[in-house]
Amino acid sequence: MLARILFTGLVLTSLALAEDWPEWRGAGRTGVWNETGILDRFPQTGLKIRWRAPLHSGYSGPAVSQGRVFVLDFERRDVNHGTERALAFEEKTGRLLWTRSWEADYTGLMGSYSIGPRATPTVDGDRVYALGAKGNLVCLNAKSGSIVWSRDFVREYKSNVPVWGTVGSPLVDANLVIAVVGGENNAKVVAFDKVTGTEVWRALDANSEPGYASPVIITAGGKRQLIIWHATALVSLNPANGELYWQQPFNAQMGLAVATPVHSGGYLLISSFYTGSMMMELDSSTPSARMLWKGKSVSEIQTDGLHTLINTPVMDGGYVYGIDSYGQLRCLNAKTGERVWESLALTQEKARWSTGLMVRHRDRYFINNDRGDLIIARFTPKGYEEISRAKLIKPTSTAGIGRRELGAVNWSHPAYAGRHIFARNDEELLCASLEQ
Repeated sequence: MLARILFTGLVLTSLALAEDWPEWRGAGRTGVWNETGILDRFPQTGLKIRWRAPLHSGYSGPAVSQGRVFVLDFERRDVNHGTERALAFEEKTGRLLWTRSWEADYTGLMGSYSIGPRATPTVDGDRVYALGAKGNLVCLNAKSGSIVWSRDFVREYKSNVPVWGTVGSPLVDANLVIAVVGGENNAKVVAFDKVTGTEVWRALDANSEPGYASPVIITAGGKRQLIIWHATALVSLNPANGELYWQQPFNAQMGLAVATPVHSGGYLLISSFYTGSMMMELDSSTPSARMLWKGKSVSEIQTDGLHTLINTPVMDGGYVYGIDSYGQLRCLNAKTGERVWESLALTQEKARWSTGLMVRHRDRYFINNDRGDLIIARFTPKGYEEISRAKLIKPTSTAGIGRRELGAVNWSHPAYAGRHIFARNDEELLCASLEQ
């Protein structure tokens, strides 16, 4: 009897420590992974691949919830036309459970980047919210893949789809699903009833591009704040009704508001490819903020602090760590924006848009760089400390990257769940063990 109780306790403990990854950058969009039982170094023989499943093209990262893995891709018929698909796989085996597709016309997108959906699907209970590259928001039944409801941002809101497509992953909050729509008549941001798809509120005019950053919710000044970063401003809204709390102008050239805003304590950071970084200091008693510092350079080459593109920086112990415009991992003083050090060791290539995607695990980081490597490293004010590196996935995306050593890149954010990593390229989705 005692043995049975102990065994049951161990099983329950194991289950309790396992995590899902239900949305962009994990639960809460913080880029933090908390599971225990994770390896310290990769095996000398390489990562143990549990399964592989075929996919078509796309940048959309996977989401993992309740034993299923969800991802989006694009099955092309000609240059601009095809079908976008949402797919669900069994987490343990990679067995395809269902596929749901809808027509997609990529006319108007930057031709060399029209590779497929960009946004990571968002899972909420028995529903999955998938967003296509031209602004089709589809709510699906997570078990069957049947369409519950859908909204067409271009047709219904006359949305201004930016040249690199609709990217911001839909955000579920209470009874709402919030999306960066980019629509006319103050519909840059729209909240829908998550069950019915009915519009609940809208906010912000569409006199500038919507940008590409995913919305996040933070708590500061005694209030929950919905943070929207678009092409001309960083904005805080009341997530319940869209009421404006505060906004700070910021001109992201070419509309390149891409990286997710980073919140840590009383600070909120954004960083752009041309315009550099801006740090906001959040008021501790009211939902307001002031600009603490802002970079001065508007050059992608002569950068003065941190100019990120695909990489979302991290804040850790009073310092900012992020990857600059040409692959330089940099450390900044969070309070002043002054550069402490830089290194090319992580990306291994000084090239335009060279990058890596960072997820914190305890006192270290798991980073998948765009060469297809998975790296375990520590960032400290003294420098970059690489612990282990292994090959994760083949880089397959060649569109618009210019001259790169491997001829292709991988820009999709992986999911970390059940002590495994789930990664995709334009050919496959794979699951690799990270268990100790």
